[in-house]
Amino acid sequence: MEMIVYLLLLFILLTAFFASFTKDLVNSLIALSLLSSTLVILFIILQAPDVALTEVVVASGITTGFFIITIDKTGGKR
Repeated sequence: MEMIVYLLLLFILLTAFFASFTKDLVNSLIALSLLSSTLVILFIILQAPDVALTEVVVASGITTGFFIITIDKTGGKR
C-alpha cells in the first residue's frame, strides 16, 4: 500500500512541475486536472472520502471549468 501512495505522490509532483513550467495554457490545465484527479485517488486511499468529494467538486470541477472559460475568453494568450 505504501508503494502505491509513494507512486501517486511522485505523479502529483511531476504533474505539478509540468503544470507550472509548460508554455501552453491548455496543457497546463490538463496537468492541473490530472493532479486533482490523482489527489482524489490519494484521499480515497487515505480514507478521507469527504476531502476527496470536496476535491472532486471544487478542484476538478469548478476550478477547471473557470479556467476553461477564462482561456476561451482570452483566446489562450499569455
